[in-house]
Amino acid sequence: MPDAFSRARLLFGADGMERLKRARVAVFGLGGVGGYVTEALARSGIGALDLIDDDRVCLTNMNRQILATTETIGRYKAEVARERIVTINPKAAVNIYKIFFGPDTAEEFDFARYDYIADAIDTVTGKLELVTRAQSAGTRIISCMGAGNKINATGWEVADIYQTSMCPLARVMRRELKKRGVKNLKVVYSKEPPMTPIDEEPENNCHSNCVCPPGAIRKCTQRRQIPGSNAFVPAVAGLIMAGEIIKDLIV
Repeated sequence: MPDAFSRARLLFGADGMERLKRARVAVFGLGGVGGYVTEALARSGIGALDLIDDDRVCLTNMNRQILATTETIGRYKAEVARERIVTINPKAAVNIYKIFFGPDTAEEFDFARYDYIADAIDTVTGKLELVTRAQSAGTRIISCMGAGNKINATGWEVADIYQTSMCPLARVMRRELKKRGVKNLKVVYSKEPPMTPIDEEPENNCHSNCVCPPGAIRKCTQRRQIPGSNAFVPAVAGLIMAGEIIKDLIV
């Protein structure tokens, strides 16, 4: 009888689908990129997903984040993601952690338990901690570089961090990972030069008229510059990340 993953089985085979079913993948960050990573992993039959994000859905997430709807504003992204996954694959085991990942919270995770890690967080300190912890545990990881202030959805590539160019975040990561003795890291990145966001009128600017939901800890007002984004660039980056994870797991 056909099932939810019948079409995927035609490409990956029964053995490949069994590997995906047995896999446990952690997604750190459930925003514009991480939400689409999670969506594609769930629809590919990953058996266990750990989702890590302390943020709540904001009105300004609506233009690019798959978890953002008028019904989810103000709710924890991790909770929304878990509910969505269960409606796609009720047999999936979903664990959520409403935690801001960084050096102070890294001890709460056993990185050796994961078959793969998706890094979709946007702080350098968090990304560095995540990469070094994953590699120390011998766990495969893929990391997304900068997706903000870009409009070319066709510009994304998969490469080792030391083969990247143009991306400012990748440049910082190369320098800091080299200091830490990290010799390789699979990343998704774009060579498109970041645009400079257009200055908005005060009534439309998050700095002067914040619409973050009640309970939000890290508000836009704390950022020096609020990046521009769109519906397609983060989504493409997230889907590419998920595709790399799936291909690596079924081998």
